[in-house]
Amino acid sequence: MKTVLIIVPDGGMLFEAAGIADILMQANRLHQMPGDAPRYRITIATTQPHQVIHGQSGLNLLADHRLTDLDPFEPRDTIMITGRGTNPDEGDAVASWVRMAAPHTRRVTSICGGAMLLAQAGLLDGRRATTHWRLLEEMQATYPQIHVEGGPLYIQDGEVWTSGGVSSGFDLTLALVEVDYGFTLARDIAQDMVMYLRRPGGQLQFSRYKLDQAGHSGPVGDLQRWILAHLADDLSVDKLADRVAMSPRNFTRVFTREVGVSPARYVAEARLAAARDRLEQTTDTLERIAQLTGFGNSINLRRTFEKQLHLTPGDYRERFHCRKMA
Repeated sequence: MKTVLIIVPDGGMLFEAAGIADILMQANRLHQMPGDAPRYRITIATTQPHQVIHGQSGLNLLADHRLTDLDPFEPRDTIMITGRGTNPDEGDAVASWVRMAAPHTRRVTSICGGAMLLAQAGLLDGRRATTHWRLLEEMQATYPQIHVEGGPLYIQDGEVWTSGGVSSGFDLTLALVEVDYGFTLARDIAQDMVMYLRRPGGQLQFSRYKLDQAGHSGPVGDLQRWILAHLADDLSVDKLADRVAMSPRNFTRVFTREVGVSPARYVAEARLAAARDRLEQTTDTLERIAQLTGFGNSINLRRTFEKQLHLTPGDYRERFHCRKMA
């Protein structure tokens, strides 16, 4: 029997912990003969003194234990952290406890922003890791010693596993079951719960670059707004630099400083975002979408989608189009 401690910080999405517990309990139920020991023994812990975990939805979860009541030096099979919470002091407490517990635990895992607490504990130093796509840049900037990757739904590096945003923790949990008890059990859980055993694509297909940065005033802000309205134009660095009367080198430096990304990346992300919007909300042909958003033709559009989102434009539309198109 494998012991699993799920640490649930306050203020997060409770379905992460509940879903993981349900997957592991399904592993206990399937193919179990009378008298067999359960495959997993699950414990939920919180830093809250009253053991009540408040979810951001307004729902509450009653934990089995307060984290401070648990011995970090007790041998465990798996520790999972579901998010980083909303209170920095709580995050400090979790990171400190996990730092002590890790040497006595076979593997340590995180869901979504929980990777930030593993990073704070020093457990990701020198390792490959991922987290929610909104936190990738913050993690890399704060912890440059970590090899942060944004594409995978989850990453295993030795005894440490990290997963991307929210529901990717379910993908990670199925992978843990497969490692522990084999493919057949993991497959049967996935099919019984109507899940993918290995979901196609990665978390990048869900991320969206923040184009609302164009809110500030000045030449660069005005240019950003102009770019968003003229995606089909020639938006090369030379042309954009001419528009604000700068040399290409100085323009690139100023734009990158004010916006946070290079002009070329901003244009690429703006075109991709516009194409996604049209696939989601219109019945335009791929050729027309490609022309309106600056890709030129559907072949270029398809290449960009497959490279950046690991989906064809048609697959993307099938997954994310609004209901009125059905």
